[in-house]
Amino acid sequence: MQQAPLLTLTPTGGRNASPSIRATAFVFEDPRSRLLRRELEQLAPSEASVVIIGETGTGKELVARYVHEQSKRVGPFIAVNCGALTETLVEAELFGYEKGAFTGAIQSQLGWFESANGGTLFLDEIGDLPLHLQVKLLRVLQEREVVRLGSRRSIPVNVRVIAATNVDLDAAVAAGRFREDLFFRLNVAPVHLPALRERPGDILPLANHFLGTYSQRLERAKLKLSPAAERQLLQYVFPGNIRELENIVHYAVLVARGDAIAPEDLRLTAPRLDRSGASEDATLEEQVRALTARHSGTASLFERVTDSLVLSVFEANDRNQVRTAAVLGVSRNTLRTHLARLGLIDSRRAAAPKASVAGTAVATNS
Repeated sequence: MQQAPLLTLTPTGGRNASPSIRATAFVFEDPRSRLLRRELEQLAPSEASVVIIGETGTGKELVARYVHEQSKRVGPFIAVNCGALTETLVEAELFGYEKGAFTGAIQSQLGWFESANGGTLFLDEIGDLPLHLQVKLLRVLQEREVVRLGSRRSIPVNVRVIAATNVDLDAAVAAGRFREDLFFRLNVAPVHLPALRERPGDILPLANHFLGTYSQRLERAKLKLSPAAERQLLQYVFPGNIRELENIVHYAVLVARGDAIAPEDLRLTAPRLDRSGASEDATLEEQVRALTARHSGTASLFERVTDSLVLSVFEANDRNQVRTAAVLGVSRNTLRTHLARLGLIDSRRAAAPKASVAGTAVATNS
């Protein structure tokens, strides 16, 4: 079968924007990904708001960039991680502020909505937005205008909003954590992004993309994946999705001794499955049953398995958050959120540094 092309996306969103290696290419090799591509191409020319739903690390920002580039919008693509901003910062970041609006506001500054005028604003982790700001966001979407902090003047904006979440917004609405009217306003065109384990046809093209990039950076141009390493990648469940795959390949390039990456160079840390749906190890099904029984109060089997994996890796790394996040292939912010939910650390969110140049994209953890 001929391999589908690796699509390169243009970095947009300000002169300082520099997407990661993971955010520079998109693969549509797997049949599910091809269906997704057709869906995105249908949605892109419209002005409809889009909500991208998918696990952490599946490439939600990449999907948003693709929709933007396939649209008719000529303005910038700007990405903002709502989960990385404190409640005191997020309003000023989104809507801007006037000089003297608060202590430290020594000059007026555009918010992300004004900076994205004519383009697309990607709001990652939209489920983390505080309720009182959800009201203001709803008003911006309805009236297509913003009011800066410290001002009474409305400023018209022409922005398409694409939101993303790895949480169940329906459940968040039912629990009162997310406004139903905002949910309906954003959820005009929902896009469900499959986990990497659900689109195995994308695994090797992505792995080879990362291999080519990192081997070039590390001056190991002849390096390739051995057939045995390819088989292991295809059997791996990838709890951290594309971000984890990138980290696995990067590490393998660093430690590989010959011209071919061997299975032991991959440092795989989670159970492996064959693609027929049966477990590779005879005990895997028993382990899942044990997890189900042990964590019967958790909402879903996926959450039970994920909680157990995070806890095991956290303990195996002596509760070191940096090492645990690296092994799992997730950001430290994502890990802290999960650990706080499990009650293993205090729930507190560090303030993200303010950008000094309006229009500069904020890195996301999609």
